[in-house]
Amino acid sequence: MITETPFAARSGWTPLVATLAGLLLSVVLIPTSFIVQNAVLLLFAVLLLVASIISLFGFIAVAPNDARVLLLFGEYKGSVKESGFFWVNPFYSKKKVTLRVRNFETGSTRIDEKTDAAGKVLQRKGRTAGRPAKVNDRDGNPVDISAVVVWRVVNTAEALLEVDDYEDYVAIQSESALRNLASRHPYDSEDHEISLRGNPIEVCDQLRMDIQERVDKAGVEIIEARISHLAYSSEIAAAMLQRQQAHAVVAARARIVDGAVGIVEMALQRLEREGVMQLDDERRAAMVSNLLVVLCSDRHTQPVINAGSLYQ
Repeated sequence: MITETPFAARSGWTPLVATLAGLLLSVVLIPTSFIVQNAVLLLFAVLLLVASIISLFGFIAVAPNDARVLLLFGEYKGSVKESGFFWVNPFYSKKKVTLRVRNFETGSTRIDEKTDAAGKVLQRKGRTAGRPAKVNDRDGNPVDISAVVVWRVVNTAEALLEVDDYEDYVAIQSESALRNLASRHPYDSEDHEISLRGNPIEVCDQLRMDIQERVDKAGVEIIEARISHLAYSSEIAAAMLQRQQAHAVVAARARIVDGAVGIVEMALQRLEREGVMQLDDERRAAMVSNLLVVLCSDRHTQPVINAGSLYQ
């Protein structure tokens, strides 16, 4: 594995003045050498001109949050991460790597910049809109899922030299980690275990760690990974919606029954405590039944007035 090495590049202003002076001096000396017919002076002027032209290729301007990876005939020499104007060995090849924070949505593809013969940009560099991936959750239910991944390069040497294309590498590994995560958890759970819908924070943290583990060798840091789309696939969406509605109805009924039982118990205790009436077991059971019907019914009950005594 290649270790990133900071490169202490020298300021480019002094070499720039020297290079411009060499170019100007060589331009003056070449015609002068012909006038005085001095071959040594001509040779010196030509060499000075060639050296000044070659020196021009050693200047680099590094913007904030940018870096340059320096290679000398295929050998890694270091990385310039400090912003400014510098001069390095003209024979270094200088590979640009941006350190800015970037993000993408899984399922999207990269669009390369297109130009015409005149150099006019016909299509800017970017990415297409993300498409949710279809994957089976732990219970085998097909779900559509996608995520937004925020990342940046932290090791320029690994990003450029350890993998072929670090941008595509991050995108593909993120897609793979998302599919693997979705297959390890159910879409929804009733047993208080981690589910895709019920525990978004835990799932997103786990997704970020899974992606980070996969892209460590590319010198990339995953800042954040968030699920941007999560739904049952269209072929089972209607059936799962009915299932969720049934669970909601059962939960609501259970709460209503719990509340009704508490109200009946409180009513009986108050009647006995205040001595309003004394009820035997049969009348108590009838009263409890009537109260539960009134409280638990999903429609308004119709009252029936008893014109006789309690036992007639």
